[in-house]
Amino acid sequence: MRRWALGVAVGLGAALLAAGCGTGGAAKGTSDVANGQKLFTGAATCSACHTLAAAGSTGTIGPNLDDAFRAARQQGFSQSTIENVVLDQIRLGSGAVTGGTPMPANLVHGQDAQDVAAYVASVAGTGSATTTPPSQLGNNGKAIFKADCSSCHTLKAAGSTGTIGPNLDQLKPAQATVVHQVTNGGAVMPAFKGKLSPAQIQAVASFVSSSAGK
Repeated sequence: MRRWALGVAVGLGAALLAAGCGTGGAAKGTSDVANGQKLFTGAATCSACHTLAAAGSTGTIGPNLDDAFRAARQQGFSQSTIENVVLDQIRLGSGAVTGGTPMPANLVHGQDAQDVAAYVASVAGTGSATTTPPSQLGNNGKAIFKADCSSCHTLKAAGSTGTIGPNLDQLKPAQATVVHQVTNGGAVMPAFKGKLSPAQIQAVASFVSSSAGK
């Protein structure tokens, strides 16, 4: 994995308008977290490209997985949700990355992919760094974006360079599109309905749509 970047997942080398799971559906059955850890730290897989404190890895080619998933964890997203975000990203890869090294799809396959995703979901973002909870952000769209979206998306107005999700300066989405996506999620992006208030979703959507590409 490398600089494609979940937050976030995260994540997302997928298009903002895509809906549903990426490929292969949600994780099924029992995952072997120990095998996932072994695979993550293997020289040919993840640790060389990603920072993950629990794995002792400090890669910078791909996104920092602790940063990408910390806000989601603190806001109450389930471990299974994070696991499926990571699993979809493994399956999909990043696609082409401007000025960076793309993450190939299916770097690990089948049960191994699920095990890696389960391992990352079990430890990512569990460190001591803190993120401002939504209740303290008010309806400040820029602050909400920086707290919840910047690890996954590039948006110059917010000073963010995440590549897990689409580059919003390039996409220039309409406000209604952003509201729908933030509310319902899609592809590997989790839904923020119930995590952010309707007013906060409108605020962040207004910020993104009015500042993207400027």
